[in-house]
Amino acid sequence: MADDSSSTFQAGQTALIVKIPEVERAVRGWRERLDPSARAGVPAHVTVLFPFLDESRMDVSVHSAIADTLHSHRAFDLRFERCGRLPEVLYLVPEPDMRLRQLTQAIADRWPETPPYGGRFSEVIPHLTVAQRQEPAVLDEVEADLLGDLPLTAHVSSVELIVHDGTKWQERASFALRE
Repeated sequence: MADDSSSTFQAGQTALIVKIPEVERAVRGWRERLDPSARAGVPAHVTVLFPFLDESRMDVSVHSAIADTLHSHRAFDLRFERCGRLPEVLYLVPEPDMRLRQLTQAIADRWPETPPYGGRFSEVIPHLTVAQRQEPAVLDEVEADLLGDLPLTAHVSSVELIVHDGTKWQERASFALRE
């Protein structure tokens, strides 16, 4: 959920993310210091769609529709071999990223009123944010440290719905991909 600071998170906001616990050991310290979403309770992840529907719209039928949409996609593996950069952002590059893009597209197609990142970007680049709003020298330091832990691999078998409660992000539901 790059490009968002904890001060802009609002109660009732939701997101769909893919948790990547396999990279936590390598990125946790940096994320806690340099990524506002980590300080707000979001684990290492790749965003599928943020912002999603407001929590007030979440009901059994929405959960069922999310489950149906996501269950049509197969579980998959990712590899993190390198870092990437956006302005003031350092991230781990998930490869291959096509399945992540397909998840985002499927959810965005089903709920066109919730374009990824509010429609701010012409292309959504799947990424696992490690540091944001940092000077290049800081990003260089973080990248040099992370390269010693790469490559890392992960198995993606679900997508999590998280909700901001006004203070922290909380996981509310998990939706399985097809194995």
